[in-house]
Amino acid sequence: MKTKEIIVLISIMFFSWVLNAQNNESRFGFEISTGVSVASNKLGDATLKTGYGAEGIFHYRFISSTGIYAGWGWNRFSSENSFAGVNSDFEETGYVMGLQFKQSVGASPLSLYLRAGALYNHIEIENEEGDIINNSGHGWGWQVAGGVDIRLSEKVSLTPGVKLNSLRRDIIFDGTARELKHNYLSFRVGLLKRF
Repeated sequence: MKTKEIIVLISIMFFSWVLNAQNNESRFGFEISTGVSVASNKLGDATLKTGYGAEGIFHYRFISSTGIYAGWGWNRFSSENSFAGVNSDFEETGYVMGLQFKQSVGASPLSLYLRAGALYNHIEIENEEGDIINNSGHGWGWQVAGGVDIRLSEKVSLTPGVKLNSLRRDIIFDGTARELKHNYLSFRVGLLKRF
């Protein structure tokens, strides 16, 4: 046998052993979470009120404590007065994807999780009547998160946690170019269903 074939064969055997050595816990899951969001800075010149949002993500665990996740999120913030007018709303929506590390806490039903990922989001600005008056277009940002997975049953967990999102987008509003730096903390409570 050639060296490449031997390496491939050993790799296949190793990964088969690792995968079989893991417990029979489900590898796939879907999590939906909701809660409040708090901006850590002004958005343009807008002081944002406490907002709220939701996120739905799919999980896939590829080794015992490490996996990937991907999904969609939405957050809404209001401002009494801003460059966009009186009582404007700022909505950030888009996609999230990244890596997750989860570690059990002894024999308890608790696990701690950490996530780090990328956002591909945009910011929509709505006027008092709820009409979209500007859209930044999608662009890249990042997200880090941490929390607790509280196992309620073999297939269901409660997942309270905290997320930090950061997104920078440029818009042109009334002929003026503006850089929007949107950084905020989200306090979420989620429900995870494993398959």
